Amino acid sequence: MTVPQELRYSSEHEWVRVEGTVARIGITDFAQESLGDVVFVQLPDPGVEIVAGASAAEIESTKSVSDVYVPVSGVVQAVNSALVEAPELVNQDPYGAGWILDVVLADAAELEALMDADAYRTLVGED
Repeated sequence: MTVPQELRYSSEHEWVRVEGTVARIGITDFAQESLGDVVFVQLPDPGVEIVAGASAAEIESTKSVSDVYVPVSGVVQAVNSALVEAPELVNQDPYGAGWILDVVLADAAELEALMDADAYRTLVGED
């Protein structure tokens, strides 16, 4: 299981990569493995205001349907529209081509509540 050191993580298995005031969000390798083969991703509309902890997207797999909870508040700047035609990117490259959405941060201090890679590894039993 891959857990990139430079990312921040939520207890709901989302990752966050921050560049300036924008947070890119996706699900972790652990989450995609747990879900199984992803067959559909429902994305939010750009421009929508979201609050940390709220469901912003939905992932359907061969096993279940799961919500993607955003770990930070802000406005959806962009979504990964490639997932509409190729939802399997979430399985193939969860930290790269399988990203889900970009959010313009409303409060960068919310990032402090997220886990670093070591804490996330402990959470999922990979320490």
